Amino acid sequence: MAGRFLSVFKPIGRILPEIKKPSRKVSFNEKIFWTALVLIIFLVMTEVPLYGVGASEYDQFGQMRVIFASNRGTLMELGIGPIVTAGLILQLLVGSSIVKCDMSNSEDRSLFTSASKVFSILLTAVQAGAYILSGMYGPDLAGPVVIVILLQLVAAGIIVMLLDELVQKGWGIGSGISLFIMAGVAQTIFWSMFSPSSGLFVGALNNLLNNGITTVEWIVGSVENFVPYTLIGFIATVVIFLVIIYVQGIRVELPMTYAGYKGFRSRYPIKLLYVSNLPVIFASALFANVFFITQLLWARVGHSGTAAIWFFRILGNYNQTEAGSIVSIGGLAHYMSPPSGIMNVAAEPLRAVGYLVILIVFCAIFSLSWLEIGGLGPNKVAQQLMDSGMQIPGYRRSERPIEQILRRYIPVVTVLGGIIVGLIAGFADFLGVFGSGTGMLLTVGIIYQYYELLMRERAAEMFPAFRRIIGE
Repeated sequence: MAGRFLSVFKPIGRILPEIKKPSRKVSFNEKIFWTALVLIIFLVMTEVPLYGVGASEYDQFGQMRVIFASNRGTLMELGIGPIVTAGLILQLLVGSSIVKCDMSNSEDRSLFTSASKVFSILLTAVQAGAYILSGMYGPDLAGPVVIVILLQLVAAGIIVMLLDELVQKGWGIGSGISLFIMAGVAQTIFWSMFSPSSGLFVGALNNLLNNGITTVEWIVGSVENFVPYTLIGFIATVVIFLVIIYVQGIRVELPMTYAGYKGFRSRYPIKLLYVSNLPVIFASALFANVFFITQLLWARVGHSGTAAIWFFRILGNYNQTEAGSIVSIGGLAHYMSPPSGIMNVAAEPLRAVGYLVILIVFCAIFSLSWLEIGGLGPNKVAQQLMDSGMQIPGYRRSERPIEQILRRYIPVVTVLGGIIVGLIAGFADFLGVFGSGTGMLLTVGIIYQYYELLMRERAAEMFPAFRRIIGE
């Protein structure tokens, strides 16, 4: 049964908007229709500008928006950030047993969903308020305009939450959050290649042909970064995409047998990316929050020039250019954002090394932390294998020998996988890939998951008996 904390959300859950589960079997084509409709609504929201907000060419969060599927100055200003953050906080609380919740119990799952919704709405309001206070939409906004902007962002957050729920409840395929991330990265990659103003094969190529930039600048970019998308970045995008696909398939397979079916053998795969891309998601979310908080502190007090402000400058020091853009020039936050492109890496090698080291360390730490929190540790896996009637050939049927063998592989593979995703994400950013290194990691993983889901749905549609095997 749920603990006291989740029980608080029982009365609130009755008034929250909710998408009902389908009372009938939803066909494969119908799921495709609803998934496509959800995606179209999301893409439209990324282009609808916020009322009361002036246009701005500069975006201080840049590539960080790819991770949260957000777009500057639109209804998707916050993207999926509040929803993902709320879910992660609650999962960490439940995984560490701070909050009691039995996910096998339908009532507990319902309360957990209600708590996630409440946290998502609250975080949306808090983050929207922080954006307004930071002066992102202008220093002197009238009271009614502030309220209108806040209501727009909260309403958009609720709509995104319901779209995700619509897909997850069985009307669509997969997860709405994953769909939005994949669409955001795909949109960024497409725009990076074909944008009329700066796209590699349109804007930048046109400048090259008209002698606006040199061939070297078109290929590798420049320190001034007025060539944001380069040929090296495009080639790196393709190569990194293939590397991630290859790494996704690396695994160690342990031979297993079923105790109830003598002679029936199987294998238990331990993937190199054992905890998937979660470490780099956590690290990127942490870096984005540090970047945002330090920028907010600097905007309020950090540039006032008083002696007591040096503490905030150590956390993150910025400079405002004549064009009004805010750029990082020092402090901890400076080393939590990568120099994008080969030329910028060459200009700031210490920053590049510092960012890579910090990213790898945090990815390794988050990988190990998620083992126990996510129920992926050797003891939990051994227990699950025993409960499913599996054992290792040559060993007596007991949880202990299975756990000992798993302990040889899982911790090592977990740390190694965390280091590898950190390296891939870091070097991808250094090479200037389209959509950022983290965005590429997430997209490949999501595409792979959708491929498996589509194949399973198609097989279940063609062979109804297969649906019983996969437990649907």
